[in-house]
Amino acid sequence: MKTISVARLLDALNRFNAAHPWSHNAHYHPWLLRQLPRRFPAALDVGCGSGDLARLLAGRAERVRAVDADREILDRARESTAPSAPVTYTLAEAPYGLPAGPYDVITCVAVLHHLPFADTLTRLRAELAPGGTLVVVGCARAESPGDHALGLLALPLNAAMGWLRNRGRTRPAPLSMTAPTRDPEMTFAEVSQQAGRLLPGARLRRRLFWRYTLVWRAPTVG
Repeated sequence: MKTISVARLLDALNRFNAAHPWSHNAHYHPWLLRQLPRRFPAALDVGCGSGDLARLLAGRAERVRAVDADREILDRARESTAPSAPVTYTLAEAPYGLPAGPYDVITCVAVLHHLPFADTLTRLRAELAPGGTLVVVGCARAESPGDHALGLLALPLNAAMGWLRNRGRTRPAPLSMTAPTRDPEMTFAEVSQQAGRLLPGARLRRRLFWRYTLVWRAPTVG
């Protein structure tokens, strides 16, 4: 019986994933919305990309500020957003150029590893209203055996999800951003340690598709 090496199997899965792309970030949007109140006054989406999450937040928020440093992707986001939607797109660099809050909800999906980690969490904490919710879907550098095991498990699941989402048809990868990307430098353990210091009580979890999640609720006043 002919055997297939692990390297050849991974190569085949990677080629299949390239032909059947789908958004790992959008996969977590339903989960993210479940962490939020049904209605809230103001939201900030940091690194909004093409605006998919900002438009979802607009279904619950009275107003949404969506921020990105990529002018081209912001133009696409504006074109894809109905004029009646309560979303304002702003070209700004996070964390120092973020529009001032307070915000009842702040979201940050697959962006934090591009930014100074401690400074960004400190700024987001400062802009969150009392009792508000911060939700991060982040990327961390694989280091532990558990990290690598989740990465290997994600490959066939990624292929299956891509095929199901695209009904087996090949298609070009969705445009989520045009600015250069970078690999994460911090491990999940390092992320957890710093987040625990800056955001006491934050809930962090390793996730599939090379992601982790962080949820923190700001203390209420009085």
